[in-house]
Amino acid sequence: MTTATATPGPSPRSVEVCTRTTIGGCARPQPRADHRKESEVSEATAASSAQRAPQKRALRIAIIGAGPAGIYAADILTKSNEVKGGDVEVSIDLFDQYPAPYGLIRYGVAPDHPRIKGIVNALHRVLDRGDIRFIGNVVYGRDLTLADIRGFYDAVIFATGALKDAPLDIPGVGLDGSFGGADFVSWYDGHPDVPRDWPLEAKEVAVIGNGNVALDVARMLSKHADDLLVTEIPDNVYRTLKASPVTDVHVFGRRGPAQVKFTPLELRELSHARDVDIVLYPEDFEFDDASDEAIKTNNQVKTMVNTLANWIAEDQDTGASRRLHLHFLQSPVEIYDSPETPGKVAGIRFERMELDGTGNVLGTGQFEDYPVQAVYRAIGYRGSELAEIQYDARRGVIPNEGGRVLDEDGTPMPGLYTTGWIKRGPVGLIGHTKGDALETIGCLLEDRDSLTPAENPSESAVIDLLAQRGVEYTTWEGWQELDAHERALGEAWSGDGADATGGPDVDDGERGEGELRDDERVKRERVKVVPREDMVRISRKAQSPDAG
Repeated sequence: MTTATATPGPSPRSVEVCTRTTIGGCARPQPRADHRKESEVSEATAASSAQRAPQKRALRIAIIGAGPAGIYAADILTKSNEVKGGDVEVSIDLFDQYPAPYGLIRYGVAPDHPRIKGIVNALHRVLDRGDIRFIGNVVYGRDLTLADIRGFYDAVIFATGALKDAPLDIPGVGLDGSFGGADFVSWYDGHPDVPRDWPLEAKEVAVIGNGNVALDVARMLSKHADDLLVTEIPDNVYRTLKASPVTDVHVFGRRGPAQVKFTPLELRELSHARDVDIVLYPEDFEFDDASDEAIKTNNQVKTMVNTLANWIAEDQDTGASRRLHLHFLQSPVEIYDSPETPGKVAGIRFERMELDGTGNVLGTGQFEDYPVQAVYRAIGYRGSELAEIQYDARRGVIPNEGGRVLDEDGTPMPGLYTTGWIKRGPVGLIGHTKGDALETIGCLLEDRDSLTPAENPSESAVIDLLAQRGVEYTTWEGWQELDAHERALGEAWSGDGADATGGPDVDDGERGEGELRDDERVKRERVKVVPREDMVRISRKAQSPDAG
């Protein structure tokens, strides 16, 4: 698992935080003027190196979290000039609490996301090179403590992401039928630790939020289940979505069309759904000076506003069996029940907003009620607290400076780093985590001579401890076995004689609204395995004894 010669020093020294120039995204201390003769400097450097490096070995790095942020960090480290040039040798272990890699990509993005395959393929290529070791089904704080990890590694990078719902503090949020968008995403993505069932009983649904997650949730609720069969959607999710009685999904945003947070690609994806009409409301298309400026100067904003305007101009009413409504300038005030259905969602009240000239909004005092039987809150994600690491509860992140983890006094903790959403909060696209990783890795490389050496840096030591504790860890070879198994399930499902429901052929005249005809059968690329115990069992069949 080693790449290219690192020399962790025998004793720690303080991490420098001062005026710097930037190298590789991290601030590096400015060199001080040295007036000694060149020969004196060379002798001092040689003596320092000899003191610092009684034995040469790879720098052992643990990364907690095998999603995009963790994989990008590992990839950037192995490709850094210091490693490629031979100045540093690294040995990287990439841990994840799930038996499979990819984190957010496997458990936080809609299965029909238009770019998911490309991202997965890119991450697969990184891990398939063999210079980064994946160790899955290991929970930080339970299976391995911070003290354990510090004993085996010279540095640790936390890349645990953000998969919890940001709170929405309005009355009625706890009613039956009020759901967190992140919880719904985890369910339809086959997260191994969430219930297999989901109560899709509502005909009319509200989705609160104007970001990509809100659109993912709305698209999954409104899309016909048969059209998701080309994805890796689990069977239990397919069957539940297939039985959904939904007719209308309403997406509500607080600000105007020029302030939405989703991307043009996600927006355009809405129009590709079969038998789903998009409904827009002309009164929502209000623009202030800041909106006009954004449309003029930002191509992404211009594209999205033009797309929405074109949908208004075109008649989107085709008589489809389902409708997806996009509302703007609506701020949620209350989720309420009714005397007929006490304790259950019966509707949601919004206050009409207006733009204030700066792109922000003010309340108008006008309220409108929408009868819905379910509400999905998709207003953002939050990171989760990690054992023995400081946590900013307000922002949902690990306090840090440029990726260096800070203690309660705001001082960098030597050898601890963070990257991705747990570092900066859940903003930006998946690709933006590359910039985070670049900064964090730059800081780690800058600090490499001051890291406290691991007491037991052997690559087998952590594996031995996990085995002693009875932890059924998984490996990259195990993931390849699980990957092949899921693909085989898809191939078997798509066998002759199966229609879009996986059952026997049905005459076209007997098909329900929105169902596929015989000539529209799909071949499934894969079917995702959901139960953790099944994932572990399948993965460990192909596991090598040393997990290398």
